[in-house]
Amino acid sequence: MQQINIIDAKNHVDEKVKIGAWLTNKRSSGKIAFLQLRDGTEFFQGVVVKSKVSEETFELAKELKQETSMWLTGIIHEDSRSKFGYELEVETIEVIGESHDYPITPKEHGVDYLMDHRHLWLRSSRPHATMVIRNELIRATYEFYNQEGFIKIDAPILTGSAPEGTTDLFHTEYFGRDAYLSQSGQLYEEAGAMAFNKVFSFGPTFRAEKSKTRRHLIEFWMIEPEMAFMHQEESLEIQERYIAFLVQNVIDHCEGALNTLGRDIETLKKYTKLPYPRISYDEAIELLKANDFDVEWGVDFGSPEETFLADYFDQPVFVLNYPKAIKPFYMKPHPTREDVVICADLLAPEGYGEIIGGSERATDYNYLKDQIVAAGLNPEEYSWYLDLRKYGSVPHSGFGLGLERAVTWITGEDHVREAIPFPRLLNRIYP
Repeated sequence: MQQINIIDAKNHVDEKVKIGAWLTNKRSSGKIAFLQLRDGTEFFQGVVVKSKVSEETFELAKELKQETSMWLTGIIHEDSRSKFGYELEVETIEVIGESHDYPITPKEHGVDYLMDHRHLWLRSSRPHATMVIRNELIRATYEFYNQEGFIKIDAPILTGSAPEGTTDLFHTEYFGRDAYLSQSGQLYEEAGAMAFNKVFSFGPTFRAEKSKTRRHLIEFWMIEPEMAFMHQEESLEIQERYIAFLVQNVIDHCEGALNTLGRDIETLKKYTKLPYPRISYDEAIELLKANDFDVEWGVDFGSPEETFLADYFDQPVFVLNYPKAIKPFYMKPHPTREDVVICADLLAPEGYGEIIGGSERATDYNYLKDQIVAAGLNPEEYSWYLDLRKYGSVPHSGFGLGLERAVTWITGEDHVREAIPFPRLLNRIYP
């Protein structure tokens, strides 16, 4: 008799197997008990028929409490009535760990209550499905960049400087010096690109922003590619192919999880069609004004504006060349205009906003040094970064994808807190 995981049930139809599982719910009548089971790979039903098991086994099945762990043996059958498609005809049950008064019952609970019990809530079907999709995005990310010839270069988490200033960074003391938790690996990836041509980092980043919106986390994960000998338009092509690749892989490998979340797969399929639309910031301002938005040239877009723009095209849309005054110091100036820089944000439809920010990077040493000073930063802290412009500088571009925002968009969840196992929010550091 083989021990299997629930997800592999399709390969063992009409076979006797052994499964380790937890009980999520149950119902029973006088002659049959239905056990809702999970083992971490999937959810399915175990059926205990009184006439086919011992009296002790049937009584045990009726008395099991939610989240009791057990070994079950039985026969796998196809079950066309369930979304999963298979069930277990139970023969024996052996309790491993008892459970009493499990705090997350099948009834409705408030979000704060569930977040207080996040260590347990992850066992439930919706969080489980979201984490499965998050994992697929991580797996597909490595596949994409490996097949594109990128090398992973790990950026440090403790830094002495910051790509976008230190206002929203977590400060710590580093043996008598100031240090900060990283808000981006970008500057280090630029150094990596000068050594390896095409690189990417994938790691945690931290923003001490006092924000309570559904799009912001204090701690989140970023994928940050950087490419030497590459201008912005080539970078945009990589960005859209990457997003389409992620979406397609979720469609191909996570159908069960998408169904659990009620995510419409036909809607996702639209996002695999390339190329994505491109509009300039100037054009975006005019489009917003024409649709009764009170915006003026020079402002950064908020959630309402980003939502409108992406929904207008019904696709992810690149907004190009934002005003220089609202973007970081490292972006390359536009060749014919002093008021904008060569950059792009990719806005996701359905109200999810910016999921990628990127730019071509400034390559002129003196210009970049002046921008660092104008931003109120200390050039000495960035001397290593300026060195990259002294020793064989080349055109190079890069971007950053926030993993949790991408997960939230692809899953259709309402809040970015659902997209990470243990969210860190302005008012939450437990559990």
